Amino acid sequence: MLEVIILAVALSMDAFAVSIGLGSKGNTRGLGLKAGIFFGAFQGLMPFIGYLGGKGILGWVDAYARWIAFGLLALIGAKMIYEGFQEGIEEDIAAITNKMMLILSIATSIDAMAAGFSLTLLNVNAYLACLIIGAITFLFSWAGVQIGKNSGTWLESRAEIFGGTVLILMGTRILIF
Repeated sequence: MLEVIILAVALSMDAFAVSIGLGSKGNTRGLGLKAGIFFGAFQGLMPFIGYLGGKGILGWVDAYARWIAFGLLALIGAKMIYEGFQEGIEEDIAAITNKMMLILSIATSIDAMAAGFSLTLLNVNAYLACLIIGAITFLFSWAGVQIGKNSGTWLESRAEIFGGTVLILMGTRILIF
């Protein structure tokens, strides 16, 4: 279960970074709860979709499953590290609407769908794992808004770099062990 918690923390870093940017915008009344609900729900749902897809194709690619999981996690991690060195899209957001939150939720959780494939290789309950991922993302998103409100965006890129590094390390662990 420790692996699921580590995976959840790493996957939540995208939502955490975006939440910091959103919190730095100012008008944050209720935004922490809104960000937590949107990001947590999508971040919990997308790995489950990836898990189901992985279960469906696992029989066909069983011999290569570890390499596929490593490749997916390494690509996601590298993408997060790259994005950590780029400017965030939060600067371009004028109004934080439900539609905008939906778009941001989907954008930050697409990676989690690919990472859900790795759940097929871990000896865990997928329902519980996705619930944990959603709950941890909820907490990180709420905290991100509070941090952004109080201190600006200085932590935003570091969170993505940290999350990407953890995903690459998890992929390496799946490949080796």
